[in-house]
Amino acid sequence: MSAEIELENVHLRFHVKRAKRVSLKEYLINGLFRQATNPAMEVHAIRGVSMRLKEGDRLGIVGHNGAGKSTLLKTMAGVYPPTEGTRRVIGRISSLFDINVGFEIESSGWDNIRFRSYLLGETPKTVNAKMQEIADFSELGRFLEMPMKYYSAGMMVRLAFSVASSMNPEVLLIDEALSAGDMNFQVKAKQRVRDLIRTARLMVLISHDMNAIRELCTSAVWMEQGQVKLAGTCDEVIDAYQSKMAGGGDSPVGAAA
Repeated sequence: MSAEIELENVHLRFHVKRAKRVSLKEYLINGLFRQATNPAMEVHAIRGVSMRLKEGDRLGIVGHNGAGKSTLLKTMAGVYPPTEGTRRVIGRISSLFDINVGFEIESSGWDNIRFRSYLLGETPKTVNAKMQEIADFSELGRFLEMPMKYYSAGMMVRLAFSVASSMNPEVLLIDEALSAGDMNFQVKAKQRVRDLIRTARLMVLISHDMNAIRELCTSAVWMEQGQVKLAGTCDEVIDAYQSKMAGGGDSPVGAAA
């Protein structure tokens, strides 16, 4: 069975509380023991996105911060179910974002390799086969015997990345926001990501590095205000996006690939 991602008129809405300061006057007027009202605000994060990706596709997503790129990637991953429209994914998903999710800081590094791997769909048998390779890649040595509450932020990222990147990807989803420890480790991590991209059956990459999009992807979409503003070849989309960012004016809205 081939790997596929299909989104059909997908919308995603969140309801969030407004940040609101309560003045002393409001507090006294509303009553000392009555909670001030704080109505929810609707955020329309994804607006009518449709696209179909098939096996062999390498899609790059560009756009400024807050354009909906990461939210769209998490919708593809199933983290956020659409509030309208349909999402269909064929193939085992491996994601490189929110890589610290699933760790127990009171447990050792070794135990956390297992915990995180199980969350990613591994079995005890497959985890046991990968344990030493994950440990070696992390370069944490005897620190793996210690509870993670004693780890530095960089050590936690090293372990998180080592586990997340040990998966055998079918559908690979990558957010560039990922950072992987110190400079030396980042060089090794970038090569690991490139190896994963080569072996994945389908890949979606968010990046602000336009050269990486041109090099690693076969097509691209430009997200703006939760919508696909333009879809096409990497050169078409990147040139239009960079022209807009440089003050060259709007580009036409295009249908998603």
